[in-house]
Amino acid sequence: MTTTTILQDAHELHGDLTRLRHTLHQAPELGLDLPRTQETVLTELADLPLEVTLGKGCTSIGAVLRGTATEPSVNRPVVLLRADMDALPVQEATGVEFSSRIDGRMHACGHDLHTSMLAGAARLLADRRHLLDGDVVFMFQPAEELLAGAPMMIEEGILDLAGRRVDSAYGLHVFSSGGATGQFMTRQGIMMSAADGLYVTVLGRGGHGSAPHRAKDPVPVMAEMITALQSMVTRQFDAHDPVVVAVGMVKAGEAINVIPDTAEFGASIRMYSDASREKMMVAVPRLLKGIASAHGLEVDVDYRVGGRVLVNDQENTTFVQEQIIELFGEDRHLAIANPLGGSEDFADVLAQVPGSFINLDATPLAGDQGEYNHSPRAVFDDSVLTSGTALYTHLAFSRIGELAAR
Repeated sequence: MTTTTILQDAHELHGDLTRLRHTLHQAPELGLDLPRTQETVLTELADLPLEVTLGKGCTSIGAVLRGTATEPSVNRPVVLLRADMDALPVQEATGVEFSSRIDGRMHACGHDLHTSMLAGAARLLADRRHLLDGDVVFMFQPAEELLAGAPMMIEEGILDLAGRRVDSAYGLHVFSSGGATGQFMTRQGIMMSAADGLYVTVLGRGGHGSAPHRAKDPVPVMAEMITALQSMVTRQFDAHDPVVVAVGMVKAGEAINVIPDTAEFGASIRMYSDASREKMMVAVPRLLKGIASAHGLEVDVDYRVGGRVLVNDQENTTFVQEQIIELFGEDRHLAIANPLGGSEDFADVLAQVPGSFINLDATPLAGDQGEYNHSPRAVFDDSVLTSGTALYTHLAFSRIGELAAR
């Protein structure tokens, strides 16, 4: 089987892939509960020779394709391919004809493309099962945006769904801005950050705005905490092992002449090492409690550990790089120098099995550079659907062949 054949077959699926993507885009669902999405994907896979397993605690789909080129064996290679299916609580403002039909929900991160690509790869690999010397596990995952779907699917056995632990795992993610549509990006080692959440409530005592000395005003204390967090990061953490604190939520009071009882803020905290996470878990509460105490106030600090650092295995990433170049040419591959600031729960998969996570530029071919993922105006170009489908297919097929030959 040649790479040309895979590309040709993927291109022949483009109309079906686009139809599926637009169907998913119009009916976005959130979190762990994606019943319509699950039903749509199951319908798409219904005529394929797959062993399908549905999630118990969530609307996940696990499917196994058994290769028939060799007799079943406990040592058969197994490769996992993953796509996430959930959307975001965003009001779409793209104006595309297949815009979301559900207010306040949008596929603003391209998961509808991932799902369509993986469904396409399942079809292309099913057509080639007589050439497969092993098995492929398809992981259709909910709740990536909550960093909750992959851990749940792992707990429910996705990594052993074929009867033995998978040998390699691959995931793919599109981006709506970058300006190099169709280019794949890889990185060996650390690829994406860990992500924690910080929720803070400053406890004061309300009063009249004309007499702050008779109250315990939590607002300036909160402001001092927000500023101090930024200074603390630059003075207590190595710039070569960076930590990013982004305050995205601030709440206090209802009237301009009333000092409120409490003030609240929330922040995302991102880092690239377990050592920095452990240090932050100690440093943040110590700093905030110290500031509150200095002003005679109290503070409630809720530090929530989130997703882990995503680390790409060197062997598998080298393999991915070689397959991208073989399939598409050197100009379609970029080895990125630095890790990305976003987070991914595919990191939980890669913490247990070797594999690699790949990025794909899906900047709109028409118009400007496009707005970045999670924007209500984020648009992804349908032209990359065939590229992602072909790469998923080629990675599984080639990796199984390589492992079987060892």
